[in-house]
Amino acid sequence: MTGILYFSSTGNSLQIAQRVKDRFGGNIIYIPKYDGDGSEFQRIFIVTPIYSYGLPTPVFDLLPRLDKSKEIFVIQNYGGMVGGADALFYDYAKQYELNVKGIYTIKMPENYTLFIVPPKFYTKSVLKSSNKRIDKILDKIENKGYELPKAKVNIAKKQTYLKNKGNWHIIGDRFSVNDNCVKCQKCASICPSKNIVFEDGKIVFKDNCIACLGCYHRCPQKAIVYLDKKSKYRYVNPNVNEDEIGKNS
Repeated sequence: MTGILYFSSTGNSLQIAQRVKDRFGGNIIYIPKYDGDGSEFQRIFIVTPIYSYGLPTPVFDLLPRLDKSKEIFVIQNYGGMVGGADALFYDYAKQYELNVKGIYTIKMPENYTLFIVPPKFYTKSVLKSSNKRIDKILDKIENKGYELPKAKVNIAKKQTYLKNKGNWHIIGDRFSVNDNCVKCQKCASICPSKNIVFEDGKIVFKDNCIACLGCYHRCPQKAIVYLDKKSKYRYVNPNVNEDEIGKNS
């Protein structure tokens, strides 16, 4: 059986994971809720966004424990640029002696929108062609057109990634809720790092944020704000059922 291990905060990686399942079958597994090593699968797909030229924390933490004997295919999606994240992933994979057969990258809508909001027409355009671009990658894998990064890791970007990863927890201190909050606690329930809790009748952000922005984008009331900014833009991939983000299938 194929294991499709994914991380997603707003649905981009889930859309890809579901497309993989439609083509190859298997089980879709949400990485933050998975403590296995992949040994139960015949082959593994890892579907992940690119964070700061690198890997989200749950994906970074997954790699060292994966079964070295399993064939692994990686699909990384990005909103801005790849920035050598594919080469960095491959570097870590080789460090852990993983059997990575192919690494592919695909552009998806930007969801890191704390500072810059992409034009709506651009987001719609990226989404409109997304399944065709996903299928091109899956065609390559199905026909054994395996691709691996040829470039070496950019040391400066790797250092930038590790520095940013080490500081992501700081972002949690910059979030707050405004008067629109109805205390539904959805943010707490979907947070992959358990950084959000409900204490003394209040939403509290702790010190374990991984900068996924799931809470920010998926709050039903748009009540979560960053540095008291008043931006109303939020993004959830319309090609997936939001209730399925963060779940297995």
